[in-house]
Amino acid sequence: MRIEDVIKSENMSLSKQAIMSVMYTHSVVAENIYDVMKGFDISPEQYNVLRILRGQKGKPANMGVIQDRMIAKTSNTTRLVDKLLLKELVNRKVCPNNRRQMEITITDKGQELLKELDPKVDEHEAKFANNLSIDEQKLLVELLEKYRN
Repeated sequence: MRIEDVIKSENMSLSKQAIMSVMYTHSVVAENIYDVMKGFDISPEQYNVLRILRGQKGKPANMGVIQDRMIAKTSNTTRLVDKLLLKELVNRKVCPNNRRQMEITITDKGQELLKELDPKVDEHEAKFANNLSIDEQKLLVELLEKYRN
C-alpha cells in the first residue's frame, strides 16, 4: 500500500514519502512485536535488555553498556532494569570496583524466557522478511543504513 493512501495525502515530496514510509513501517512492525510479547508480560525494550545481557555471556553489564546497545536510545534503562528486577529476570548488585555503578546480569528465569520467546520473535521477523527475496532483504538493509547515515 502506498504511503499516500495510508495517510490520505497526495503530492508529497519524495523525501517526505521516504521518511513517512520508514515511520509507518516502524509502527506496523512495532505493533506486531508488541502483540507477540504481550502474552509474556514483557515489552520489546525489556526484551532488548535481556538480549543484551544474554550477549554478555555471564559477564555483568552496567547501565552505560546497556544504554549504548539499546535499539531505542530514548528508553529509560534504569526503569527497564527495575521492571525486569521485579520480574526476577535480572540481578543487580553494586560494582565492587566502583560503588556508584551497578552490575546487571540475566537470571536463569530470564534465560528461560528468552528461550521461549526467541522462536516467536524469529517467526515475527520472518513474517515481514518473507515478503522480500534474499537479495531484496540485503538491499533494504543497505539502503536503510545509507539513509541513516
